[in-house]
Amino acid sequence: QVQLVESGGGLVQAGGSLRLSCEVSGRTFSRTPMGWFRQAPGKEREFVAAVSGSGIMTDYADSVKGRFAIFRDNAKNRVYLRMNSLKPEDTAVYYCAAGDMGRQRNAYPFWGQGTQVTVSS
Repeated sequence: QVQLVESGGGLVQAGGSLRLSCEVSGRTFSRTPMGWFRQAPGKEREFVAAVSGSGIMTDYADSVKGRFAIFRDNAKNRVYLRMNSLKPEDTAVYYCAAGDMGRQRNAYPFWGQGTQVTVSS
């Protein structure tokens, strides 16, 4: 059974930073591409960032490029999302996902429960 558990969300002022963490169990983590998605109230879940199994390849949504960074520690079975220069429009529930590297939700069969990020103006 693959399990993903996110942590690190919270309330932050605009311009601030947060680091999300996702711990993965039950799968060969180092071979598994990982992604972060987010879902704001009343909106579809959208792609944020993805990283290859090795950590060498990354991909970002245009809305977060230059502000967010995805990275992983395969020794700890964790993937992270470092978020800088946060904006109120970044407010959403953030989900960690495991599967195939891509921007579509159906590329990822395994999901965490989500962690809330709220950015105040």
